[in-house]
Amino acid sequence: MKRIGLLSDTHAYWDDKYFKYFEECDEIWHAGDIGSVELYEKLQSFRTFRGVYGNIDGQPLRKILPETNIFEIECAKVFIKHIGGYPGKYAPMVKRMLMDEKPKLFVSGHSHILKVKFDKELDILHINPGAAGKYGFHKVRTLVRFSVDNGAFSDLEVIELGD
Repeated sequence: MKRIGLLSDTHAYWDDKYFKYFEECDEIWHAGDIGSVELYEKLQSFRTFRGVYGNIDGQPLRKILPETNIFEIECAKVFIKHIGGYPGKYAPMVKRMLMDEKPKLFVSGHSHILKVKFDKELDILHINPGAAGKYGFHKVRTLVRFSVDNGAFSDLEVIELGD
């Protein structure tokens, strides 16, 4: 079993609460718009890190991170892409990739809207952790923690960081 800490849309904003809430996690995943190489390096130095670049991330981060990240963990295939939509409203290219890759979990960011939804049509859990940074229209900054074990996801927690 692995415990995952998930965040997105930090927009170069650092909060010590990230480490506080991810202390128990085995890995940290970031769904894009990290915002700075310095923030990436801080997160990457703390735990095993997986992520993607987002639309605000410049060339230095685009040289380090992929646009899409597809991997297996604990018998579950995971697909992470910053801009991808959500069940019923996927970007067309993303929907094709989801149909081809058949992940168990699709993680996206970009909207700054926390959303956890199961897609019955594609048999995929979708998680958008909302925004952990201070820049954007969101009112509450959020993180997500969950467990993955033998292809199943459990113990999902939404953590509110405040405004």
